[in-house]
Amino acid sequence: MKLEILTPEKKLFDGEVYGVQLPGISGLFEVLDKHAPLVSALGKGNLKVLKSKTQAENFQIQGGFVEVMNNKTTILLEGAVEA
Repeated sequence: MKLEILTPEKKLFDGEVYGVQLPGISGLFEVLDKHAPLVSALGKGNLKVLKSKTQAENFQIQGGFVEVMNNKTTILLEGAVEA
């Protein structure tokens, strides 16, 4: 699936991934390939980009929103730093 992570300052990530783990406002959830359409608010916490089944990249985020549609996940964040 295609993943794009954006902040007001810059694009943090743009590429193909296995999945992504997100800190929703009601708890953690995961989006994988061919996920159903979804829009959700995100809270503060750890966002984990699953580049493959064995390789991951982590970001500490300040909150934002995620949209999943047509096998593309777009994450809009208030702020983030690579962990």
